[in-house]
Amino acid sequence: MSLNRRLFSALLLVVCSAPSVFAAVGLGAKPLPGAEVILDGSRELLDAKWTYWEGPRFGSALPIKWKIVEDPVDGGSVVQTYDPAAAGGKYGAADIITKKTYRDFRLHIEFLANNPGGNSGVYLQNRYEIQICDGDKTKHGMGAVINETESPYHLYAGLGKWNAYDLVFRAARFEGGRRVQPAMVTMYFNGVKVHHNQLINQVWGGPNSGLDGGNDGGKGITDVPGPLKLQAEGHDVRYRNVWIKELDLTAPDTDFTD
Repeated sequence: MSLNRRLFSALLLVVCSAPSVFAAVGLGAKPLPGAEVILDGSRELLDAKWTYWEGPRFGSALPIKWKIVEDPVDGGSVVQTYDPAAAGGKYGAADIITKKTYRDFRLHIEFLANNPGGNSGVYLQNRYEIQICDGDKTKHGMGAVINETESPYHLYAGLGKWNAYDLVFRAARFEGGRRVQPAMVTMYFNGVKVHHNQLINQVWGGPNSGLDGGNDGGKGITDVPGPLKLQAEGHDVRYRNVWIKELDLTAPDTDFTD
């Protein structure tokens, strides 16, 4: 065997055997080995894996009022964010969180805004929002790490179409009770990398927004894991194919490996 052929074979062996947090990204990405499916469009999984976030503005009651509705594109069932308690954009009134809490993780989530201005949000650790908002191209808009990055709106598939976020998240790190490294995220939007090792400095939106939002103007992050949260704002936003894999990211690096 030639030297080049032996080198190629060795490289292929390393790539194929290395653990990956990349795998496929974009619509239809299947769970990685060891990942947990937490939303699949069924009432059973919604009730088993999720509950309401009972924050200061909470106004609903169990069982979860979010609906199981038809996928308007591909058929089957999906989860719809609408909850009467959140009518008029009252965020924090009927948001749902996972019953399990997380530190570092790889997340895949698919969403569809079914009405103009459709608004929801994916909250990492119920602290840091990745925005979902049809029509919003600002730093508070679609695909932005809210108020921390620009919106990669050009990658949004559009109203009534499915979109996918794939991300690796690393929680803030503490020493002696003091935050020494902020949270960090790398994210792909519909298969294209849009945020790379993006630092997340605070919780935005005050105490109604999520954990630690009322601490020191959102800068008082605490050293506790948190759940994934999906936001209800009285709109028709739909979710499907949501899975998460816990990680342990020692180094301050969230870049995907392949």
